Amino acid sequence: MMKLKDSILTLALPFNMQFYKKITLFSILFLIFNTSLTADAPYYLDFKYILNQSDAGKKAQTFLKSKLDNGAKSLKKKEQAIQEEERKIIQQKKVISAEEYKKKITDLRKKIDSLQKERNSLLAKVSEQKSKARTELLKNLNPIIQEYMKEKNIRIVLDKKSILLADENLDITQDIVKKLNSKLKSIKLD
Repeated sequence: MMKLKDSILTLALPFNMQFYKKITLFSILFLIFNTSLTADAPYYLDFKYILNQSDAGKKAQTFLKSKLDNGAKSLKKKEQAIQEEERKIIQQKKVISAEEYKKKITDLRKKIDSLQKERNSLLAKVSEQKSKARTELLKNLNPIIQEYMKEKNIRIVLDKKSILLADENLDITQDIVKKLNSKLKSIKLD
C-alpha cells in the first residue's frame, strides 16, 4: 500500500511542478504585456494653451495686439479726418462749381481707397507676423516634445482638441510649457 501511495505522489509531483512552471510563465508574460500596454497609453497636450500661455507666446500676443491697436488708432484718426472733409465738401456743394465739386469728391474717394488699402495692409501684416510667431513657437516646441517623449518613454502625443475624454494624469501640457519657457523667452517678430 505504501508503494502505491508513493507512486501516486511521484506521478502527481511532476504534474504539480509543470503546472507551477506554466503558471509562472503565464504570469511573467502577462506582466510583461500588461506593462507594455500601459506604456503605450497616448499622452496629450493642449497646443492652444501652450501657444497662448507660454512666456514667448504671451509676449508675441502682447506685441501683436499693441501693433494692431496702434494701427487701428491711426486709421481711426484718418477716417475721422476724411469724414470731416466730406462734411465740408457737402456744405460747399452749393457754393462751388460742379467741376470743383466733382474734383473734390474724386480726391475724397482716392483717400477712402487709400485708407482701405492701409487697413488691409495692417491686417495682413499682423496676420503674417502671427503666423510667423506660431511657426517659430512650433519649431522650438517640437524638439522639446521629442526630448520629453524619450525621457518619459512616451510613444505617442496627441493634441487635446482631438480627444473626447482622457485621464488628466496623461496631460503633459504644464511640463512642456515649463520646458519651453526655460528654452525660449521671446520671439523676434520685426
